[in-house]
Amino acid sequence: MAEEFAVRMVDITKTFGHVKANDKVYLELRKGEILSLLGENGSGKTTLMNMLSGIYFPDSGHIYVHGKEVVIASPHDAYALGIGMVHQHFKLVDVLTAAENIELGLPGKTMVDRKAVAAKVRQICDRYGFSVDPDKKVYDMSVSEKQTLEIVKTLYRGANILILDEPTAVLTPQETEKLFAVMRNMRDDGKSIIIITHKLNEVLAISDRVTILRKGEYIGDMDTAKADARSLTDMMVGRTVTLNIRRDTPVDPERRLEIRNLTVRDAEGVTRLDDITMDVYAGEILGVAGISGCGQKELLESIAGLQNTVSGSSVKYRPTGPDGPAEELIGQNPRTIAEKGVRLAFVPEDRLGMGLVANMTLVDNMMLKEYRAGKSPLVERKHPHDMARQIVRELEVVTPSIETPVRKLSGGNVQKVLVGREIAMEPTVLMSAYAVRGLDINTSYTIYRLLNEQKRRGVAVIYVGEDLDVLLQLCDRIAVLCGGRLNAILDGRKATKEEVGYLMTSLRKKGEVGA
Repeated sequence: MAEEFAVRMVDITKTFGHVKANDKVYLELRKGEILSLLGENGSGKTTLMNMLSGIYFPDSGHIYVHGKEVVIASPHDAYALGIGMVHQHFKLVDVLTAAENIELGLPGKTMVDRKAVAAKVRQICDRYGFSVDPDKKVYDMSVSEKQTLEIVKTLYRGANILILDEPTAVLTPQETEKLFAVMRNMRDDGKSIIIITHKLNEVLAISDRVTILRKGEYIGDMDTAKADARSLTDMMVGRTVTLNIRRDTPVDPERRLEIRNLTVRDAEGVTRLDDITMDVYAGEILGVAGISGCGQKELLESIAGLQNTVSGSSVKYRPTGPDGPAEELIGQNPRTIAEKGVRLAFVPEDRLGMGLVANMTLVDNMMLKEYRAGKSPLVERKHPHDMARQIVRELEVVTPSIETPVRKLSGGNVQKVLVGREIAMEPTVLMSAYAVRGLDINTSYTIYRLLNEQKRRGVAVIYVGEDLDVLLQLCDRIAVLCGGRLNAILDGRKATKEEVGYLMTSLRKKGEVGA
């Protein structure tokens, strides 16, 4: 019976200090199947897969590969057993070609035999439906091409068991469908695949079975054909969760930001944002869609005073409507913007580099946003202390205490702290970049609810997201960026997923922007 399984993990336990990340977890992966691994943030999914791929070593338990008990003490051991993991953050060297990245780190390889690598890569691509140029530099690749290269690199090294961590996080719908077609081809060829994802619609579309973890424990598994989004969510969370995103019609929206001719060039002179003109209204959620690197980061950072812009760029803030006084934000830094009375909250993509200080506690990170407002030379800690407790309680942040350094929290819990802090500052403009990236579905819907509450209070909300289904359900209007340009502004209630996906990848000529 054991021979039908590619992998069995039995009673796997892993602790970090006093935290039990996995507690006697059981998982089985059959030959020639796609298994989705689901669970809330902190449920132990990544820890479990890190043990299967050799990054961590279990404290106790047993791992069987093709019916034989094995010891996996390193990624090298995992590869020797035919196990490869494609991480959410790619492990590629930008200045090297695809072929060089594929060969990098293989034993006994000092020179790359381009012809041999190209021939084997073509064989893999033809077999499963990939498209990889062995001579293309990584820095010239799109996100989709980089991910394809990571998978091909894993297959090149002989993997028959693949682990994909959030593989569709930054892909367009068209790219996602292409990836799913390839995954089905690999499954039909006998490969066994584990996919970690928070997108339930994708779980239902691609997987054969689902295994669910909760708080480090194995809850159960089921055939995907017998599952639906609600049953999976209830198993993950342990209670019934409402999966509806409420979207009220904006009431008397006022123009809050006027963005005109906004252009950003980087240090090398490359245009990252090209002549963006649009308005942002109080009491609405403006979504921003685009593949990674198309100007989303530069747009938000320009508004926040964190980017150098080209002469002629303008971002005006109107606190009392279109006829009231306007504050020019271009040329100002975040401190002067705040001193002008502009209550601007920003949840950046870089959580620990720009949003929070990793070595500071939750309380100290709350203090960062309000210490300049104090009139006493002594630092007041009661309000930040209360704010930290409120965020931990309302967003269910998993932390030993509010005095724990942020760096010791999981990525999802770090994001909860950052989003909660920015919303607690009662902004008039709230900008968020990938606010729910890495968050489980329960917390994600909590964030959507909080954003809608801000909208109803008259806050102008800008939401940069990667899940088009959410953008279409949550946002009143959707600005689509492509190659640093504004391709279109769509009505969120009328636009389709296919339309947004097409506009993300097909650059219109200037003057053709839809409204």
